[in-house]
Amino acid sequence: MQPTATPPAASVGRDSYLTLHYSLADLDGNEYVSTFGLSPATLQMGSGELAETLEDCLLGLGSGERHVFELPASEAFGEHNPRLLERIARRALPPEIELRPNSLIEFSAVDGGSSFAGFLREFDDSSALFDFNHPLAGKPIRFEVEIIAIL
Repeated sequence: MQPTATPPAASVGRDSYLTLHYSLADLDGNEYVSTFGLSPATLQMGSGELAETLEDCLLGLGSGERHVFELPASEAFGEHNPRLLERIARRALPPEIELRPNSLIEFSAVDGGSSFAGFLREFDDSSALFDFNHPLAGKPIRFEVEIIAIL
């Protein structure tokens, strides 16, 4: 009788479809997003659902594995770019926008088909300062992940 070979366990690849739990926090423990305690997330690697730098952490992991990655800002969401701060005249903003510091405001792109968002950092009677950096730009992060299934 011939022994049967056990197929190699699946591991996360660049084109894997995954079910997983994950959380993102800063190194002070402030959690920004977490699926732990909720329904797990599903995602297609390489589709842009998760930042490429975070996807890179998942490569090679197998089902059932749980890991914590601490990433410096440069390897997470990048350094904060001061060129992505923009002061916009209040008269150029749609009048229906309610201005509240640290609120997220969505803008339509010139092409009309896409949109982008900026955080309102401050405003006065004549202008508003928006930050178009990722909210975690410039911050080292803690990325915790548990791979549930690789499909």
